[in-house]
This record gives sequence, C-alpha cells and structure tokens, in this order.
Amino acid sequence: MAKLALNKSSLARETSHLAEYRRFLPSLELKRLQIVAERAKAKTLVAELDAAFERRFAEIAHGVPMLANTQVPVEGLVKITHVEIGEQNLSGTRLPFVSDVEIDIDDYSQMGRPHWVDPVVTGLQELIKLDMERRVAHDRVSKLIEAEAVISRRVNLFEKVLIPQAEKNIKKIRMALADAERDAVVRAKISKRKTAARAAGQRMAEL
Repeated sequence: MAKLALNKSSLARETSHLAEYRRFLPSLELKRLQIVAERAKAKTLVAELDAAFERRFAEIAHGVPMLANTQVPVEGLVKITHVEIGEQNLSGTRLPFVSDVEIDIDDYSQMGRPHWVDPVVTGLQELIKLDMERRVAHDRVSKLIEAEAVISRRVNLFEKVLIPQAEKNIKKIRMALADAERDAVVRAKISKRKTAARAAGQRMAEL
C-alpha cells in the first residue's frame, strides 16, 4: 500500500474520495433494500407455488386412485414443447420469470382408454406448468440472495472501510499540515529574532 502523502494535494484527493463514497453509499443502500423487498416477494411466491403443486398432486392422486393401474399407462400423454423464460432487470440483477409454457397432449383414443384419463391429462398439464413456474421461482430467489450478498459486501466496504479510512487520512493530513504551519511560524519568529539580534549587534558595534 502506498504511503500517505501529508500535503495539500493528498488532502484534496482524499476529500474528493470521501465525497464520492458518501454520494455512492445511499444509492447502494437503496439498491440493497429493493433486492431485499423483491426477495421477500419471491420467497412468498415460491411457498405459494410449492403448496399449489403439492395440493394439486395430492388431489390427482386421491381423486384418481386408478393411476396405480399399470395396465393403463399415462406416461408420455402430456409433455412440454416450448418454454419461454423472460428476464427482469432489477437494479442490475437479472431475474428470470416464466413468460410462456406450451404443453402438447398426445393423441389418444377416448374409446380405448378409461374415462378417468381425461381429468388426469388435465391435472398433468397443471402440474407441469406449476412445476416449471416453481423451478424458475426458486432460481429467482437464489439469484436475489446472491445479489443481496454482493451488494451488502459493497455497502460494508463503503461504510466500514473506505469512508472511515478516508476520514482518518484527512484527519492525519490536516494535523500534519497544521503542525507544519505552526513549525513554519515558529521558525519565522526565531529567524526574525535572530535577524533583529544581528542588526542590534551591528548597531552596538558601530557606536
């Protein structure tokens, strides 16, 4: 680390840095608060989607016990054909959200399968969409937690390191400059006395 120069140029530089740090800190803190608020909303959404998925899954399982019948396979009847993930920019943090989900239903003969297959297909469509939404919602929470940690480190850097260090440097430089100014005044007085003494000595010698 470079040694701190105790002069007026260094004082001006440190004062400028301090003003810059104090100007940036409020915007960082505001960004952190926005991230915290969005994280709380995202966690609430995750809980709602998880609960909705579990609830719908239980409804299908209990409402259609015939699913256990392996003689009537339902695998492959419903599948995702397209998922569009949008992106939200929140204070520089890119957050995903489900923009669109396209689900394809395989053709099947209603005469060749039991009547309960239809509600199962409908339920599977809902489950697939809910599962995709909650996966993205969990990813959104993870990104917000990471973003909050990064911003919090920056806030701490300004609050606990950069600003205190700049204030300490300014105080040290000002003290050094004040000491130097006092020393200069003392030297000037001493020099003035010596000059006056020499002049008096010369006058005495001339008498």
